[in-house]
Amino acid sequence: MMRGLVLFVIWSLIEISLFVTLGAWIGLFGTLVIVIGSAVAGVAILRWQGAHVIATLKANVVALRAPLTPMAHSGLLALAAVLLILPGFLTDALGLVLLLPPVRNWIVKIVGTRLKVAAFDRTAAMLHRRPSGDVVDATAVEVKSHQPSGPHQPSGWTKP
Repeated sequence: MMRGLVLFVIWSLIEISLFVTLGAWIGLFGTLVIVIGSAVAGVAILRWQGAHVIATLKANVVALRAPLTPMAHSGLLALAAVLLILPGFLTDALGLVLLLPPVRNWIVKIVGTRLKVAAFDRTAAMLHRRPSGDVVDATAVEVKSHQPSGPHQPSGWTKP
């Protein structure tokens, strides 16, 4: 808790000093253009990213691929957008750096090597389920594949 408070105070002091220093150098109008422009860009990235995340998830589900890497990139892009929305030159710089694909690839690689992700196997999950104690009474019927099925042959199912 204390470490977070110290980090927040240091971050705020850096942002204020950058506002004073760079604001004196580029002027009030330039400072406002940068702050407002980066916020507008951040909102645009967030809006685009929302639609892109859904499309990426659908494509990965259809292709039966794990969406971990694309979702990590999407999360980093969302973080970049939030950093751009927050007022400040340091947050804008970090947001712009996170927009670079090589930087995101590096972060995903570093974090990915430190995380252990448990793969979910439906078959293994089914085998390791605890029995519920329910008893199912059923009768099995073998259907021969060489017999043609048609409306004249009873299948046990009735049409509604």
